[in-house]
Amino acid sequence: MPGKDNRRTDPTPKNYEGIVNLIAQEYPNLSQGFQQIARFFTQNPNVIALESINAIAAQCGTHPSSLVRFAQNFGYSGFKELQAVFQTRLATAAPGFRERLSALESELSRNEERGNLGYLRQLVVRDIAALQDLLEGVAEEDLATTARLLAKAETIYIAGQLRSEPIASFLRYVLTMLRRRVVLLDPAGGLAQEMAATISDHDVLVAIAFRHYAKEVVAIADVAVGSGTPIVAITDSQLSPLAKDARVLFTVPEDEYTFSRSLAAPMCLVQCIAVATAALLQPSRDEAPRIPTVTEIARDRTTEPRRRGKAPVKT
Repeated sequence: MPGKDNRRTDPTPKNYEGIVNLIAQEYPNLSQGFQQIARFFTQNPNVIALESINAIAAQCGTHPSSLVRFAQNFGYSGFKELQAVFQTRLATAAPGFRERLSALESELSRNEERGNLGYLRQLVVRDIAALQDLLEGVAEEDLATTARLLAKAETIYIAGQLRSEPIASFLRYVLTMLRRRVVLLDPAGGLAQEMAATISDHDVLVAIAFRHYAKEVVAIADVAVGSGTPIVAITDSQLSPLAKDARVLFTVPEDEYTFSRSLAAPMCLVQCIAVATAALLQPSRDEAPRIPTVTEIARDRTTEPRRRGKAPVKT
């Protein structure tokens, strides 16, 4: 087994999944500098495939020679050989990405604007790219498994804090509209971990965290592991502390903008998860699954007693 920054003698992985799994396996043994590079590689695979070593080093905050040593640490002759693995992934998993990226960059440069509209254009164009990456990076089986877990769980617990809190709150809302029993493990009152201690293996935990991972969300996930609760993790890479014990792992790499990180891709993902769950809960519907509104639910409460020949109870 390699120690810190020691070169491997084992066969080098020839595909993207192999190198990412190896990086995740060896991550705790890497030096701090190599861990920084590992995080960047797993969160920005398209950048690794398309950019020059100097450009990658600048974005990663390191020196090009460190990227060479990082590649050699995993048994490659140099950075180019490791980069070729990422390029193969891009060619097979995301055909046309290079053209889309070039078109988006051209769109930004051609319509460069200053002021607030310029900010809006940058956000929209980059979010389009992030959503396209999401579409290509999520597997049908993962969505189907998640929908089954959420449809069958006695209680759905959701943990998401800091920047992930809006995602967690929105997921609670849509699942509640589907008449699921949902508990949001928020930090109010300081009881989130104590509430998590009541989770059983008949429930499910949706844990959401991105760098820098909220410590309480990670702790809640550890509690769930101890009780045998299946975990659906939404995070940024296989190196996330949520990844190792997840029944289903969704990785949504983050593109760090100059002034913010967008929530467009993870928000879209949780909407899809909710719709997939609705499809299981609404098998008799002729039309596409949908999330009922508060108004529709209130109307159903009013009309249901009438269907049974009873007047609604007045309070």
